[in-house]
Amino acid sequence: MSVLSSNSVFTSLLQDGPFAVSNDVFNLSHFSVETREWVKSLQQHSTNRAKYRALRSQLFEFLGVDSIDQIESLITNKRLCQERSERALRLLGNMFGINGNLNEIKSRVDEYARTADTVISSLKNKILSPYASYIESTNEIVVTNNPVELLLIMFNNQYHKKARFEARRKVLLMTLAGSIDQRERETDVENKFSAFLVFLNGYVWSPNLKIGELDPVFLHSTHHTEDYCCDSVSVLTPQQAKLVVPVKWEKLTLVKRRSFTVGCKKIPIYVSIRKKPPEAKVLKLLRKNEKNPGVAVDDELGLMAVLDSFSDVKAFQQHLTRSASNAHSLMVLEDISDTLIEHTQYHSRSTGSSEKTAMMKFFARLGGMRVEFIIHTNQTWLNYMYQEDVAHNEYEVKRMFDTGVIELLFPRGIYHLDHLKTRNEMIQFFRKQIES
Repeated sequence: MSVLSSNSVFTSLLQDGPFAVSNDVFNLSHFSVETREWVKSLQQHSTNRAKYRALRSQLFEFLGVDSIDQIESLITNKRLCQERSERALRLLGNMFGINGNLNEIKSRVDEYARTADTVISSLKNKILSPYASYIESTNEIVVTNNPVELLLIMFNNQYHKKARFEARRKVLLMTLAGSIDQRERETDVENKFSAFLVFLNGYVWSPNLKIGELDPVFLHSTHHTEDYCCDSVSVLTPQQAKLVVPVKWEKLTLVKRRSFTVGCKKIPIYVSIRKKPPEAKVLKLLRKNEKNPGVAVDDELGLMAVLDSFSDVKAFQQHLTRSASNAHSLMVLEDISDTLIEHTQYHSRSTGSSEKTAMMKFFARLGGMRVEFIIHTNQTWLNYMYQEDVAHNEYEVKRMFDTGVIELLFPRGIYHLDHLKTRNEMIQFFRKQIES
């Protein structure tokens, strides 16, 4: 479901409805033509009326006021604003289960603010990098981490429309970051990630390897002229790679591999291990149109592995099961999908994904953890990196635009982006990077 739909849980950011940020702040407590038109707009959707009442109640309680008129006194009275800010921090601390004194709660809320800023900067620095000047945040909003001050900016006519929208956006993103932090503390994800690394180093990788020891090799690949899918791939040592000068439709890709041992056979494997950072989880909540990380974020811990052949993939899967048993834990595989076998289509519920994507994907439950595994062969991983309509950078662009997240965070009327045109240009931008 698009976050731009009438049933979006992020209605407060939509710029085509009753919650849109206007050019000037208008006082809803005073009768005017503008107020009458706004009420008429609100009455068109019963859900919006309910959301407005809920938002108003939450806002008044958070600021400690009884009406919109009283908000003006908080804007002009710095001492009163400071008192309400301290009260608000205690409310947030209790809501998100933050233990500690006021300074410790403030420090945690500042982290939420930094995560909110990082969400925007991560988009600006990657999938919207050519449009960085279009979407750059207002300095005053970036340096403001106090949620009360951000809310007051929304009602302060001295601030431009863009700044008032960004204050609202930052508060929403901070709220999502707080929910994610609470979920991580409840599920003890930091310790689980450390335990996962201990499991891999102690039971999975070859025992004669030092922790972090990697063997660099190059994948020399040729690609199809129509869609840049991988036709063939060979593994070269760094010395062999120095003798290769890739021509058009060829790639030389560095990978640094570990290994695991099955019987007397040492099998090389390229591995990428990750704990999804808070800003990535915030973006996933937005894409899924969900505020509950317990529902939307099921891949906090993940491992992507690349092996030379499909037989090595099967050996690795069996090796994982035996390794878990050696670590005194049963390993159960859940939600298995396997499109590594030729002619098998990939069926994903994720917006923007291609049915041409080939991979093995499953969740492994072991040692009190649930870890997402994505397994590739060299050829399917190179397609995941480079193939047209499959490459991960293209997928990132499609899912962020097609779910409506880019338009939600950077509405056209404020940031002057033609979203469809920008989407297509960014896909071509990444294709040019890949094929150059």
